[in-house]
Amino acid sequence: MSNAANETAKWLLDIKAVNFRPEEPYMFTAGWASPVYIDCRWIISFTDARRRIIEMGVDMLEKNGAMDGVDKVAGGETAGIPYAAWIAEATSIPMLYVRKKPKGFGLDAQIEGNSIEGDKVLLVEDLATDGGSKINFVNALRTAGSEVSDIFVVFFYDIFPGALETLAKSGVKLHYLCTWHDILRVAEEGEYFSPDAIGDVRKFLSDPVSWSAAHGGRDHI
Repeated sequence: MSNAANETAKWLLDIKAVNFRPEEPYMFTAGWASPVYIDCRWIISFTDARRRIIEMGVDMLEKNGAMDGVDKVAGGETAGIPYAAWIAEATSIPMLYVRKKPKGFGLDAQIEGNSIEGDKVLLVEDLATDGGSKINFVNALRTAGSEVSDIFVVFFYDIFPGALETLAKSGVKLHYLCTWHDILRVAEEGEYFSPDAIGDVRKFLSDPVSWSAAHGGRDHI
């Protein structure tokens, strides 16, 4: 695993953005039941963590070529907006943000900022689960005439089958700093949670669909 993955996982654990609760599963908007929950919005309150995470993120994006030719950095409403702002500032690139749907009054805009047809745009969010919610933002940007080929998130679940394939079919590549597998490894090494909690989370990660179904959540992809 990369140093960035380990360090990001440790930051997330140290600031308590990660919660293990197998005895009372979390229910996600998409319908999944999960014994683990991560709140990447939590990072905005921790200056050292957010600065280092953005530094690692920009470094990764530049090494992966995802910043090549980028004209705008767009944050997805709402959690992606601060990350987009920090990346835009760190790279001196103009910023946009994308609403989940047109605001319904005034200019009825779905994209806020100076969106110019033909711009290459990097979409930024805080995290990705199964990848589906990102397509709405990508489609909105493309409808406005932007070129979108890359998405950055701090955290990618990397457990639901077909997530990366879903994005690839839409012509976008996901870039991320760490996953649940990184979190579990660092949590176990650092004894952040009890062995029983670690064991329950490991069962979930090995088969999240079955675990979800057995705990009152979604039972299919």
